[in-house]
Amino acid sequence: MPDLAIIGGTGLTRLSGLEIARREVVQTPYGEPSGPLTHGVLFGREVVFLARHGYGHTIPPHQVNYRANLWALKRTGITRLLAVAAVGGITPDYAPAGLAFPDQIIDYTWSRAHTYFEGDLTHVTHVDFTQPYCEELRALLIQAAKDAGIEACPRGTYGATQGPRLETAAEIDRLERDGCDMVGMTGMPEAALARELELCYATCAVVANRAAGRGTAQITMRDIETHLTEGMAKVGELLRHLVQRL
Repeated sequence: MPDLAIIGGTGLTRLSGLEIARREVVQTPYGEPSGPLTHGVLFGREVVFLARHGYGHTIPPHQVNYRANLWALKRTGITRLLAVAAVGGITPDYAPAGLAFPDQIIDYTWSRAHTYFEGDLTHVTHVDFTQPYCEELRALLIQAAKDAGIEACPRGTYGATQGPRLETAAEIDRLERDGCDMVGMTGMPEAALARELELCYATCAVVANRAAGRGTAQITMRDIETHLTEGMAKVGELLRHLVQRL
């Protein structure tokens, strides 16, 4: 039985090196996940893969069914969940095509179904979210990056915005004042839902661009795609070393 699942974000709708065994369509109490779960073997280890935005990259960040995705993955028996996500770099260390493993997150999203604890409850549940990411998995990611010879930011604060539009320069100024190092659109409620399900969850952020007002030119999809291609190649090497350490 696999104990690791990988959620692929923008730029990672297929997992290179995955020997696919089967695809599983899962029905959940929360609706349809982003797609079938892909079961397979990655560098000798059983894993489950799911493309967050669908395998055709057709689901925007604010319409991802985060609850269904995580419920379906939890149902397979996995205990560790690695989320790969494209972000914009706010502070100087978070350069395009670079990797980062955030240790904190600030939620700026709204109207997303963000908890499993609702409806016909017998009691109110509060989940400790002081440290939103699993330190055990983060430590493995940091060491795997060192093993692979990949420079990566070992920590940082992820600002989760609503999307699907990119942010204004003034919004990025606010995020930086709040302490954010990077900005993305899928970090929440995914991280909080993983905590509610008691999953060991961490994020590998791939910097796709300088955030608004931080670069020298207009943000273009061509540049984003170029940086993601380079960054996802690093993710592939990172995963090779990560699975050896699990």
